[in-house]
Amino acid sequence: MSDLAAIHRLDRDAFVAMLGGVFEHAAWVAEAVAPARPFARVAELHAAMMDAVRHAPEARRLAFLNGHPELAGPEARARAMTADSASEQGSAGLDHLPPEDAAAFDRLNAAYRERFGFPFIIAVRGRSRAEILAV
Repeated sequence: MSDLAAIHRLDRDAFVAMLGGVFEHAAWVAEAVAPARPFARVAELHAAMMDAVRHAPEARRLAFLNGHPELAGPEARARAMTADSASEQGSAGLDHLPPEDAAAFDRLNAAYRERFGFPFIIAVRGRSRAEILAV
């Protein structure tokens, strides 16, 4: 059921179940926009979801950011990420790192988290491991 009109016909719980994973570990985003239906285009639905994140209380936004797995981090090595995150990180070869690269990611992830209070988040798809390390 990918048709927007069909999505709008879903009750609130089914809508949240279907779209709750769009923003990783943050079904509250779908819950926030459910009452605003219908949306004329998918882009409007996405914009509403982005606005829900932007206008959420600071603590909720920070929890949202902290819900993202670290790049090539412990969750990746334990294969404990969502399928989407595992696929994205795998597309850049972050799921099979030589020990020296894994150690570099661990150091960089820790430094970023220490400085900003949440993990480094980047769209990995289409980037190489070297490009990501250079950022």
